[in-house]
Amino acid sequence: MIQLDDFSVGYGSRRLLQGVNAVIPSGGLTALIGRNGAGKSTLLRAVAGLNPSYEGEIVVDGKALRDMSPQERAKTIAFVNTERVRVANLRCRDVVGMGRAPFTDWMGQMSSEDQMIVKQSLEAVGILSYADRTLDSMSDGECQRVMIARALAQTTPVVLLDEPTSFLDLPNRYELCSLLRRLAHKEGKTIIFSTHELDIALRICDSIALIDSPNLHCLPAYEMARSGNIERLFRNDTITFDPDKGIVLL
Repeated sequence: MIQLDDFSVGYGSRRLLQGVNAVIPSGGLTALIGRNGAGKSTLLRAVAGLNPSYEGEIVVDGKALRDMSPQERAKTIAFVNTERVRVANLRCRDVVGMGRAPFTDWMGQMSSEDQMIVKQSLEAVGILSYADRTLDSMSDGECQRVMIARALAQTTPVVLLDEPTSFLDLPNRYELCSLLRRLAHKEGKTIIFSTHELDIALRICDSIALIDSPNLHCLPAYEMARSGNIERLFRNDTITFDPDKGIVLL
């Protein structure tokens, strides 16, 4: 569970979020949505411990983020950013093995248990057969699965993803988000991802966190669909919203 207490963040003189009090539940998939520049990435980076210039408190699984050491954060929160990784001769299993870094010795050598976790992580996202393939030989969707497997290998209760569907076509976007939902439910993890795909968020996710600067609204997806917040925030866009079906038609 992630709790924000009187939380404020921004850059320069601009406040993206101000005095937010919100709870994002564990054991489910939450989509973080909002207009461009609303602060989705800024919020995720703050929760990941990569942006300490916030006010208020971030509490993760009952402990204040500011009180965690870097190693504690690495064992609690996994973060997948938007970068495409295309390193020649770097095998999938090696990338996923990087997720075990917080648990290995000072030389970075993996134990048999670490190697088993890497194997299970690759299997969980359906790419165990690709373990010895190099990233430069894989599609964007396959590489995104590798990065998610790396996050799973950290065995953290919280996984954050910044626009993981950015480079994917529509079928792969649905497939990836369905995978995240299954992992959240099966592993009991708190998984949050930022997205512009409102229809996918409302169809697949358990909860929606909507940035309506300087506010953050967190509701179950079906409640968000009927709250009026989405229509109000995107009322100037060319969309039609059907609260009964819970989808956005572009």
